[in-house]
Amino acid sequence: MPHIIVKLWPGRSEDQKKQMTDKIVKIIKNTTGAPESSISMAIEEVPKEKWNEEVYKPDIIEKEHLLYKKPGY
Repeated sequence: MPHIIVKLWPGRSEDQKKQMTDKIVKIIKNTTGAPESSISMAIEEVPKEKWNEEVYKPDIIEKEHLLYKKPGY
């Protein structure tokens, strides 16, 4: 606890994903007090042509009540 899932379009390097993971884990640790050993994170690359069906509809539209940051599109 907690487990973070980041969904984004493909195209980032492994180094960029590692840097993003390190920064997000650090923020989660500092804001929740959770030990780093209990934080997990996954990155799911979703092709642009599948974004609406695999992310936008199920994770944004259908779970709008859970969003703390809404997209601007």
